[in-house]
Amino acid sequence: MLHHTTLQALQQTLLSHANPQKAQAMADYQRGQFAFIGLSAPERRALVKSLGWKKFPRTELLRLVQACWELPQREFQYVAVDLLAAHHKLLQTEDIALLLTLTQQRSWWDSVDGLAGVMGDLLRRLRDTDATVIAQMDAAIQHENFWVRRIAMLHQLGWRKATDTQRLFGYALQLSHEQEFFIRKAIGWALRDYAREAPVAVRAFVLAHRDQLSPLSQREALKHCGEAI
Repeated sequence: MLHHTTLQALQQTLLSHANPQKAQAMADYQRGQFAFIGLSAPERRALVKSLGWKKFPRTELLRLVQACWELPQREFQYVAVDLLAAHHKLLQTEDIALLLTLTQQRSWWDSVDGLAGVMGDLLRRLRDTDATVIAQMDAAIQHENFWVRRIAMLHQLGWRKATDTQRLFGYALQLSHEQEFFIRKAIGWALRDYAREAPVAVRAFVLAHRDQLSPLSQREALKHCGEAI
């Protein structure tokens, strides 16, 4: 079990700095879906740093992450994502299932996009030695939960030259028929990110599939392609 004092110290520290006015504004911004303590990201991270935590063993890390996900205030999910990002080298292939489970719990773009970054770090590290991690993304792109599909679409953000272009474009086409705003936005975001590395390839892809890609996806994809292309 997770050592009780670890979670207790986190809760006491963050809750003791509650700002009700800011919490209400943050809740309103997230459409009233979550309760907030009222901490900005720099404030939250400074408070967590003040706890003096050392590196966690993998099992305790995962237990703490899961415990944070169950707490009502949204800042605790942000702490969980920060912990996963900071300790992503501890994660293993079998932890993909946990990341995808968290994706489907208390889901909104803020937590999902943070988990997408963690997933990307994990897959980039393991994909050359464990083909099953990419196979899991091939399954995720067809998942019934659109937040899981968003993770699959976004997991290569920042990969630049390491990007699997065939999968990036293939995933975009698999999702291109969807009406969901967060999917259409993810397609455009993933293509726009890769356009920083390969603007000619992205523009050519978008132009070749303009009848399939939504106007939103196209606009987002071409933002950084440049006039000379």
